[in-house]
Amino acid sequence: MSPITVQNPDEILNLLADVALRGAGFTTESLLDYVLEEGFTEPIFLGASGEDPNAFYKGQPNAWAIYQIREWKRVLTISGGAGKERRARITETP
Repeated sequence: MSPITVQNPDEILNLLADVALRGAGFTTESLLDYVLEEGFTEPIFLGASGEDPNAFYKGQPNAWAIYQIREWKRVLTISGGAGKERRARITETP
């Protein structure tokens, strides 16, 4: 998949609703559900890049491998890819 950047909260949430992550490490059938559970209710930035055969967008494999979701000072980073264990990490920027 081509790298994308989205900076509209509604578009970000709609896109995340169509992402499922399977395979080794962090998994979810709906990335939106996980993002909301972690308190990211109005994300202002989404960057996604790379390709992961165990990531699905609208039911199709080979979605993005790396996701960076920002809500003000909080950043959720999900990283993985072919042959890698997927990880999720939340950090706060100064």
